[in-house]
Amino acid sequence: MTIRNAMVLAAGLGTRLRPLTDRMPKPLVPVGGRPMIDYVLDILAGAGVERVSINVHHFADQMVAHLETRRDLEILISDERARLMNNGGGLVKGLKLLPPGPVIVMNADLFWVNEPHAQPSNLTRLNAFYDPDSMDMAMLCVPMDRTIGHDGKKDFHMAENGRLNRYQDGQANPVVYAGAFAMDTAFMEDAPADAFNLNLSFDKAIARDRLFGTPLEGDWLTVGSPDALQEAEAFLARLPERA
Repeated sequence: MTIRNAMVLAAGLGTRLRPLTDRMPKPLVPVGGRPMIDYVLDILAGAGVERVSINVHHFADQMVAHLETRRDLEILISDERARLMNNGGGLVKGLKLLPPGPVIVMNADLFWVNEPHAQPSNLTRLNAFYDPDSMDMAMLCVPMDRTIGHDGKKDFHMAENGRLNRYQDGQANPVVYAGAFAMDTAFMEDAPADAFNLNLSFDKAIARDRLFGTPLEGDWLTVGSPDALQEAEAFLARLPERA
């Protein structure tokens, strides 16, 4: 299955990246010479996504102007200028711009590089892994040793069949949520109408034994602080293709 629709969560204030985010939205902060959101949009386009809803708030005009330069995707703006909806409420609002059915959801500040050549991409594998009959959400997850700029927090324990539960101290096979998941829009139909944190939806899927993950291939970068940005820049500079 190829999922043609996506939502990118991009409306946050990026307070930990100040002073850079005092003059631009976090998704436009350059990483390796490119706005970080462009890595995410390239990943989506490369996996066959055609239509993307993107929420905006902080320096929204800058975001809209940049997104208008993209010609490879149909981009729909979910406007949160008046009020931030947190990631959960923002997702619910943004999904209203998309047709019902399967959708890929990604964060604007988490992306990956160094995917192995001559094999399906991470999102292509996620599409194939996602089974709506048995899964509410299928996440890309990354082992701790493939993270760049991460603070060390372990998000989930992954069972051999891919089922995810919240990580507890001492468990084997801890993984980090890689900022991308597949789901059907119907899963959010009973979500709160107000602002809420997406972790509520993750926990709902866990309670139903329907949250699953598949490992990410390559190296995963998160750019949430000046130190993480410096680490990401140094890592990208070392890549052979960037030499």
